[in-house]
Amino acid sequence: MTDRGYEDLWRGNAPQVLAALLRRYGAAQLDLCEDAVQEALLAAHQQWPAEGAPADAKGWLLTVARRRMIDRIRSEHQRREREHAYADAWRPLAEGEAAHTDDSVEVLRLCCHPALTTPAQVALTLRAVAGLSTAQIARAHLLPEATIAQRISRAKVRIRAAGAVFPEPTDPDDRLDPVLAVLYVMFTEGHTASEGADVNDVRLSDEAIRLARMLHRERPDDVEVAGLLALMLLTDARRAARTGARGELIPLDEQDRRQWDRDRIVEGTEILDAALAAGRHGPYAIQAAIAALHDDAPSTGTTDWPQILALYRLLELETGNPVATINRAVAQAMVHGPESGLAVIDGIADPRVRGDRRRIASVRAHLLERAERTSEAIDEYLDAARATLSLPERDYLRARAARLRSGAGIEGIRPSEGS
Repeated sequence: MTDRGYEDLWRGNAPQVLAALLRRYGAAQLDLCEDAVQEALLAAHQQWPAEGAPADAKGWLLTVARRRMIDRIRSEHQRREREHAYADAWRPLAEGEAAHTDDSVEVLRLCCHPALTTPAQVALTLRAVAGLSTAQIARAHLLPEATIAQRISRAKVRIRAAGAVFPEPTDPDDRLDPVLAVLYVMFTEGHTASEGADVNDVRLSDEAIRLARMLHRERPDDVEVAGLLALMLLTDARRAARTGARGELIPLDEQDRRQWDRDRIVEGTEILDAALAAGRHGPYAIQAAIAALHDDAPSTGTTDWPQILALYRLLELETGNPVATINRAVAQAMVHGPESGLAVIDGIADPRVRGDRRRIASVRAHLLERAERTSEAIDEYLDAARATLSLPERDYLRARAARLRSGAGIEGIRPSEGS
């Protein structure tokens, strides 16, 4: 089995192992359960490539994690007070506990603890189940890393204060919104990795799609569940065209659309059309409709930009999310000219966006280039390159600046710029 195959096994089973521990030991032991799962994953990383993956990977991980929990419990200074609560730690696994049934979606629902606010549910579940770093979660929410760290810490304290268990969901709608939010961030971070040497994290985006499919099978008539799955499929369909032979980033308007996955586009469009036939919509369905318009166009020039602009305006009204405003600025520029788009960008006062220099600078650079304000575009491209933690994005932004310099006959980029 390849390293990728082992990592898929680890990633696919870890959330379910964590859920089994939480059900056994209670919400008050969330930190210990997380540590035990991480230690089990480390043991698998060390042993499986040499010895081969066990037939029951989930059962193996669960057994190792339970042993780690037992070791930790026995080492606690107040062991005697805890003996009764953990007396069943030694009992054999319940029948079916390590079975191959996949309850990953239930794990997400379970970890979205009802004692928490929705933002806290999403942050904690992204950290504990999806495995995103605090920094990745912070960038997804346009918030300082310290804010997210504090949110997660307070969530754990609140869970401990609320009682010893993670209450089971009461019905299929219970905690649906935070689950959708978790899957959306998982996919977004996987599709466009915010840090590192790769354009995307395929394992993360694939897992988000897998979980969204499961949720859609459970709730086929829910428009937003269908919208989220359609959005993922329609966006992921462009994956092969987003990188070049050396792993470099290729923007949408320069992609070879023959490489787009037409089967995924057809599937995503059919799911979206069926959902919209119900006559309702929400933020995920709106974004899926935008993605469908991009996928349906043979080129950037033939894209239905007026319709995309109208959908982004609707998305702004639905969500109040400043990222929708940034995207609207691009559509505005395609319909009414780059100066009009720049006016939208420069009119954004939301401090979350103003503090995200990479996002603002990269869009301004693109619009300034279209407006033939070359010197200003170069400065913005380099500013955005300095702000990003994604190496392919940094290289792309610096290359755009270099190309503009060369075309304008300006002296080449100095080593200190864009570093």
